[in-house]
Amino acid sequence: MRNFKLLSVLILTILLGVSCSKEDVVPTAENESATLNAVKKSSSSLTARGGSGAPSGAHYNLNIIGVSNPKTTDMTGSNGGRIFVPLAGRTKIMLIEGSDFSVLDANGTDGSASFQLPNPDPDGDGVSSYSIYARALGTPGVSVTITTCADGDLTDGYYEVCSAEPLTVTRTRGGAPKFSNVSTQLLTILVTDDLTLPDGSTLKAGRYTIFDPALEDYFWKYDNTGLKLLQLRFYPIATDITP
Repeated sequence: MRNFKLLSVLILTILLGVSCSKEDVVPTAENESATLNAVKKSSSSLTARGGSGAPSGAHYNLNIIGVSNPKTTDMTGSNGGRIFVPLAGRTKIMLIEGSDFSVLDANGTDGSASFQLPNPDPDGDGVSSYSIYARALGTPGVSVTITTCADGDLTDGYYEVCSAEPLTVTRTRGGAPKFSNVSTQLLTILVTDDLTLPDGSTLKAGRYTIFDPALEDYFWKYDNTGLKLLQLRFYPIATDITP
């Protein structure tokens, strides 16, 4: 199993290392236009430059951009490495299993978006084949809370299961924002008590990695309270996601 995990990391490294981009730029103007320009400069594809608090090496960038006005254009299949969400409010970012990282629907201002990513722990040993690092940019003092969830329509009704371990990322004052490892919060769902699903089956308490067949339709519940830019970096390095 461990050999398989090492092979997965090697494959991701090769996939992520195919091209480079400019160093990430922190927006200095507190307006939407400046934020979007900074996102363009930071490039949302592949880069081999490390950031403050993050590992060095090839990685995939996903920029989640808070905007004041809803987007009206069709952004299905818009693989630009960015997702637009309301500056204030909730968005459901669907997580779709695939062989690589790709934005499938970039417009989250209508309530939902979708992002493709590989299964982080296909062998179920609790160690992920890639890691996620996050930092908040923009106006100091604002934040976003992301909760990893799953839902589904069973014969006897609808259910939603959300992690008891949500992630809150805040744009702090003073100094350059730093990245932190958020792999456990964004790649797993912590269930603290046994749950009875609508079909009568029991979901045992424990930690479930996204794409575990015990649940379906995994997503991030993105609750924004004014954050203009959240940067997520996906590195082909392992993290123990079952502390």
